This record gives sequence, structure tokens and C-alpha cells, in this order.
Amino acid sequence: MPLRKVIISGGGTGGHIFPAVAIANALKERYNDIDILFVGAIGRMEMEKVPAAGYKIEGLNISGIQRKLTLKNFAVPFKIIGSTLKAKKILKAFKPDIVIGTGGFASGPMLRAAAKKGIPTVIQEQNSFPGLTNKILAKRVNKICVAFDGLEKYFPKEKIVLTGNPVRSEVVKLQGKRPRAAEFFALDESKPTILIVGGSLGARTINHAVKKFATEWNRNYQVIWQTGKPFYEEAIKHVDENKLNNVKVYDFIAKMDLAYAMADAVISRAGAIAISELCLVQKPVVLIPSPNVAEDHQTKNAMALVNHGAAVLIKDAEAIEKLGNCVDEIMGSTKKQEQLKLNIGKLGLTNATSAIVGVIEQLVK
Repeated sequence: MPLRKVIISGGGTGGHIFPAVAIANALKERYNDIDILFVGAIGRMEMEKVPAAGYKIEGLNISGIQRKLTLKNFAVPFKIIGSTLKAKKILKAFKPDIVIGTGGFASGPMLRAAAKKGIPTVIQEQNSFPGLTNKILAKRVNKICVAFDGLEKYFPKEKIVLTGNPVRSEVVKLQGKRPRAAEFFALDESKPTILIVGGSLGARTINHAVKKFATEWNRNYQVIWQTGKPFYEEAIKHVDENKLNNVKVYDFIAKMDLAYAMADAVISRAGAIAISELCLVQKPVVLIPSPNVAEDHQTKNAMALVNHGAAVLIKDAEAIEKLGNCVDEIMGSTKKQEQLKLNIGKLGLTNATSAIVGVIEQLVK
């Protein structure tokens, strides 16, 4: 039976949204007349990014439990009930052949409602340590696509399929794009360039470290600096006041393929999707794992590369002190750059998205 209607639910951060969009793009490529509906959480970034990628989205009024004691937590049970009712309505109206979850608040009620109705369900877990939503859903869904070995500790073994993480194919196709990238960012194609990405919402420590070294880097390199929204104004002000003409500041980079094409080295958080992309674009990378994630899973993600000599790791607490020297060491050594590129390239899983589409097709048949 061909796929006609699909619901994809996930969001909160780029790490949940971009895999969802990658899966949608792959399904659309395979099935011309497929109808794809996204379901996200009202007020979260998917409500903006999914329509920008060309897909319809419905929003559920759902949020997670705050770790500190707050009145907002009292509303959570009512939001779950309301979201579950809306999820059931969406299923009744849209009649999907399958429902796919990529993590985040909205995917909980959406996939639970679908599983209850006997609609085939699949979740995709990006990290080496699963998020809470996917852990809860694991018992109910049909299949679980994962990117790391050893997830039998958290999920039923018979449901796990090792596929790798889906990345947007256009983001990792870099051949011949450097001249266009230089034009897009108004930079010199021949000058060494550093790309800084702190994740879709930005990264406070990375931003403060970059601010500290920006004047020095402006003399020696070109810099593409994605700050996230919270730090954007401060970064712009710093660059303007110090006349840092070689430092380009963005709150969000929509054309990540051009950013990667321009980069000779990358400074990044260690989110699972960022790591999957970096393995495929094969750039020397400095990873600064976020300390604010469950079970320190970004450090675990990063170590999967560091143990193969495929990346350099700096602890978040040491970034402001050590980042300058670390970048100079990499940028000053062609040998070091080549070694990092070679090793990171060996870890890339190139056909993850089509493997996930294969799992989806099997379930629908």
C-alpha cells in the first residue's frame, strides 16, 4: 500500500525539528502526491521553522514539567488532557497511514493517541541518551530508529533499528559551493574562516568565549558567528564598536550548507544532529558540550568522536579560558586539520534518512 498521509510530530529545538523535516523531504521525494502534516507545540520554534520548510503544522498547547517548583507545573496535567483530545481530533480528521515522532513535548500525546487507535507508529531518537518523551513512548510504538549503539538499556531490543540520524541532504552537499558562500556572507573566498554554531537557540558560554577572542580572530581569520536570539544584540554591538569587519553575526543561519562550505573549522555544541552533520561535511571541529542537558548526553555524543581522534573537546567551564589557543592550534596546522577531517569522515552514516523511510514503508505494508 503506497503512503498517502503522514503525521510527523516533534520539536522544541532544532535537534528535533531538522530530523523531522529531513524525513518529510525524503518521503516527498519518494511519493509525489503524499500529504504530510506536522504537529508541534504552540509557542515553540517548530511553529515557525516547519512552515518555512514548506509544510503545514498544527499546534498542541503542551509544555514540559519545570525542574524547579513553579505554578506552571500545576497546568501541565490539564495541558496533557487538552493536547490528547486535540491529537485525537487531528487523527480523526487527517486519517494518517503512519505517525512519526522525533522527540519533544508534542510528540507524546500525538503518538500515544495514534498507538491507541492502532495506527502504525515509529519514533526516531537522535541521542546516545534518550529523551523522556521517547522513553515513555517506547513501550507503545512499533519501531524505534536510533543513531547510536547500546540503546537496549532504554528501549525494547526487538523494536530498535540502527539507522543513524537523518540530516537534511541539501545541508551536507558542499561541492563547489565555497564561491557562492563567500558571496552570501560577504567574505573573502581565499581567507581561513571559522564557523561558530551554538545550536538553534544559541549557547551562552560559547558566545562569551567568542566575544573574548573576536578582536584577535578578526585580525587572523574570518568568522561566521551564529549567536541564537538571546545574545544577538550584544554580539552585534560588540562587533560594531570594535569595527570587526571580518566577523559576521547571525541569530540563526538558514543556509547551513553555505556556512559549512565556507568553514575551515567549526566550533559547535555536541547535539546529536550537529554531530551527524559534521561527520558528513568532514570539517575539523571543536566540540563544547552543553552542561544543561539530561544525563550529560552531549559529552557522551562528543566522546564518540573524540575517542576516534575525530574532534577536539573543551569542557563548557573551560571554554572562555582555552578556546583561543585551541582554535589557533587547529588553524595553524594543516596536518592537524587533515587528520581531524579524515577521522570524522569515517564516522558519517550517509543513508540514514532512506533507512528510516524503509522502516516506515515496512510498517505501512
